[in-house]
Amino acid sequence: GAIMDTITNYKDRAIASLSGKWGVAAIATLIYLVIFGGIEGTVKYFEMSSFGTIIQILLFPLAWGFTIMFLENIRHEENGMDIGIMFDGFKDYIRILLTSLLMNIYIVLWSLLLVVPGIIKAYSYSMTYYILKDDPDLKYNSAIEKSMRMMEGHKMDLFLLDLSMIGWLFLSIITFGIGFLFLAPYNETAHAHFYEDLKVECQQNIA
Repeated sequence: GAIMDTITNYKDRAIASLSGKWGVAAIATLIYLVIFGGIEGTVKYFEMSSFGTIIQILLFPLAWGFTIMFLENIRHEENGMDIGIMFDGFKDYIRILLTSLLMNIYIVLWSLLLVVPGIIKAYSYSMTYYILKDDPDLKYNSAIEKSMRMMEGHKMDLFLLDLSMIGWLFLSIITFGIGFLFLAPYNETAHAHFYEDLKVECQQNIA
């Protein structure tokens, strides 16, 4: 039977998972953006933009932790959201950093070819962070390839889920980015639910 849910249900499940946690999720998003944006802003101020890029690359494990924090939230909904998880990527730094770097290089290379292949590849690779969490032995190409296999036939599903949140994106722009503090947790949580279902479906297909 089909495991994957409808777009509406993924959104409803995300809202349910964030119930009573929107404030903490928004604060977590703000911390995340301040670390990335603050460093970039400081570096730009001193006119060392290439150095800023290097620092942002070195902070990829923070982006991983941000995503995993929402996955852990749906897995342990009875607990409060643990902002500390955002920094867990630094405990397994090299594996997460290099896999993230490789993934981003691939996306950039595909995007240079044409924008659309770049977007398609980004969706193809979109489960890589979760795979790094759930498969501690996988890294680099093997983690990215597993994401590609999982996402076969599901890229459009996830794209349409993201597209359905475009109203929130406009709201974020109108509210000078404040809406993004709520859109990011909403989107990440919907993605986490999507991954959980996809994982079950892929396990069934193997069995």
